[in-house]
Amino acid sequence: MIMPRGKRIVIEKKIKDPVISRIKGLSISKMVQRRNVDERSLHDNISSIVKQAQDMYEQDRLDRDRLKGVGLFTLEEAHDELKRGGVDISFRAFGGRIERKSVKSVKIGNKRLVPKPVIEDWVALKREYYSVKDAYGELKRYEDINFRAFIGRIEKNSIPSIKIGTQRWVPREAIEGLTHISKNYYDVSAAIGAISKSGVKIKRNAFERRLDRNRIPHEKIGGRRVIAKEVLDELIQKELALSR
Repeated sequence: MIMPRGKRIVIEKKIKDPVISRIKGLSISKMVQRRNVDERSLHDNISSIVKQAQDMYEQDRLDRDRLKGVGLFTLEEAHDELKRGGVDISFRAFGGRIERKSVKSVKIGNKRLVPKPVIEDWVALKREYYSVKDAYGELKRYEDINFRAFIGRIEKNSIPSIKIGTQRWVPREAIEGLTHISKNYYDVSAAIGAISKSGVKIKRNAFERRLDRNRIPHEKIGGRRVIAKEVLDELIQKELALSR
């Protein structure tokens, strides 16, 4: 059956979704500003620790226990702290980042050491953000998307991200929001597919005109229009009733 023309269907279902509000409230510029503040504090803390350690080294009062006391870890200790904090990285990969200077370390005497704030910051980042690879893996569980398309959405900022040091991070809140959308909303193509499956026929341009005129309640997230499943269910039921 074809959707009848000339008869207006009013969708009564109103969706108030706090997850949508949170996604729309995510601001890359605010994330960058907050990170800049965190990095200044991080730099000051590291400088203070290193100065204290160097003073102790010059006085020949620096041993393993005192190093840890002032906030400096050996590479092995730093790696153990990362693992305890939930950061899954091999010691070899960790050492490689130290060598490439993508992870801050200092040399006191002949010892290569990692300041405690560096480890604490990494653990905190891991709790708030996903790496790009992990973000894709999480979203892929709920949305049919390939890695290239995912990177494209990051490059267009339709999925917010922030670059810290040499690594790009994606807010967990953004990915959790997108998985929520995948489970509870249709994009335009999926919505048309669901309508067709119910036995009601409609062309894509006709459906999109209804969206343009706000006759079908929807949200726009990351440049894509999405329709709540409850809204589409009501639309289908009313179209079927009207055709009868």
